[in-house]
Amino acid sequence: MTVPLPTAETRWRCTLCGNLTRFDVTRSSKVVEYVHLDLSGEPSVEERDVVNETIESVRCRWCNAVDQVELVDRPGVGS
Repeated sequence: MTVPLPTAETRWRCTLCGNLTRFDVTRSSKVVEYVHLDLSGEPSVEERDVVNETIESVRCRWCNAVDQVELVDRPGVGS
């Protein structure tokens, strides 16, 4: 089961304990990176383009519940 991403108008909330701020997120990503190697061979990523990203699970840091999040409105949205 995939978990929906929060938007500019919504945020996550744990349905069990009410946590709004602390979550462990497991995600799979497919990215294209522009890697620059300096003369010594040390790599650094200068550009990163996310092609596809899926959130696999979200665990609440307060009560340890897995995939018990819902999307709720952010404060001030719609008013």
